[in-house]
Amino acid sequence: MTERRQTLGTVGAIGGVYVAQSVLGGVTWTGLPGVLRSQELPLDRIGLVSLLVLPWALKFLWAPAVERFRLPAMGRDRSGAIVLLGVAVVIAMLVVAGLVGPSPVLPVLAVLMVAAFATATVDIACDGYVVAALSGTRYGWGNAAQVGGAYLGSAIGGGVFLILVDHAGWTVGTWAMAATILAICLPFVFVASRATPARRSHVPRLRSALARPEVRRGLVIAALYVVAQKTAMGLFGPFFIDAGYDLGALGLLSGLGSLTLGLVGALGGGALVRRFSARPVLVGAVIAQALLLLVVALSAGAVWLQPATVAPVAMVLSAAVMALGFVALYGQFMSWSDPRQGGVDFTLFQCMDAGVSMVAGLSAGVVAEHLGYAAFFGISCGLSLAVLPAIWRATARHSTTEASLA
Repeated sequence: MTERRQTLGTVGAIGGVYVAQSVLGGVTWTGLPGVLRSQELPLDRIGLVSLLVLPWALKFLWAPAVERFRLPAMGRDRSGAIVLLGVAVVIAMLVVAGLVGPSPVLPVLAVLMVAAFATATVDIACDGYVVAALSGTRYGWGNAAQVGGAYLGSAIGGGVFLILVDHAGWTVGTWAMAATILAICLPFVFVASRATPARRSHVPRLRSALARPEVRRGLVIAALYVVAQKTAMGLFGPFFIDAGYDLGALGLLSGLGSLTLGLVGALGGGALVRRFSARPVLVGAVIAQALLLLVVALSAGAVWLQPATVAPVAMVLSAAVMALGFVALYGQFMSWSDPRQGGVDFTLFQCMDAGVSMVAGLSAGVVAEHLGYAAFFGISCGLSLAVLPAIWRATARHSTTEASLA
């Protein structure tokens, strides 16, 4: 019973860090684009927000150094110290962002870029800690904390944040997010500080990760899946605003969507992986996303239904569909990572995810601005269907249930 209580306490603390990371992500991916569009910035300028993915795409470059610091040859695990320092930087940057304001957009992007680098570094340490601390069948607990924390954080950063901005202004909203991040990260710092000293012979290296065939194949799967699922993610918010809704409505819908259908999708994804394995869940999620994008494209082109009707439905259903697939994908990533250097291996998968997301997001803003929403969402639908056969083939050897929510 004591061991189970300790495990649940560790998972809860880990979940807090994932919530905090996603609070910043919600502010970045849902909050800021919505605020900028409400100020009538063009879509190609809003697309610059995708540059904030850069630290997540490049963090594999410093992940080995972080892991070597986190896991010294002799001594305690230093995950808590890394998280504490990273959170301090994030809070400082959000305070500055509150003073700078949402526009002009380049200064706030620069401030949030520093916060993104700090958050990406915290993520390396946290993921490595999860892979080592929740080994074996308990990987599912870590994956549940990761996905559930991500959607709760998105609800706060993309929902509560926008409601605060709508009613109290940008400064109050960003400073409230800073206080939230501090409060929910402190339990992890406390739990991680209780680690016992250990002697370690393995030295974390990028070369060791890339030498493993499951890591190389996982990178291919990550790239294909992100193209299918995330290309249109950054423009659902602007589409919602252009459909006639205000920031308060966007914040409320984003928050409720993440807290309800997003969490339902995450839990449902775990249950489906246990029952059918990861492969059909991944493919099914891509098909569902493609159908959703087709409906949005037809609506934007005035072919079927009105944008005001489709936009809110698309916002919440997209959250559920993405959660359904990514709970399976990230569970697989965790199971393929070496516990001796989990922060390096898992980071590689996330970097592929982030790099492809950044390119897709930048392209999305340009295409939508010049060709319109109908063409953009239609192209996104076509991309999802185009990569579907490749995803099916690439996951053929990894359709096991080893990463299910045990």
